[in-house]
Amino acid sequence: MASIVEQANQQWALLDTLLIHRIGDVVPDDSLVLVAAWSAHRGDAFDACRFIMEALKKQAPFWKKERLASSEVR
Repeated sequence: MASIVEQANQQWALLDTLLIHRIGDVVPDDSLVLVAAWSAHRGDAFDACRFIMEALKKQAPFWKKERLASSEVR
């Protein structure tokens, strides 16, 4: 995840970034991820946040295991 944030910092003029991603057991409607970017120009912040979210979906090594009442599915 740090490399994704670093890519965003190299691509846009950001003052700071924050990325929090939950791990462990979650239930439906739980918040999973927070992405924030600080910049002198809101366009850079919005674009960087969008980039980070999309990169998380494509690059981050998360494994998902769904637990059902009757069985477990990976």
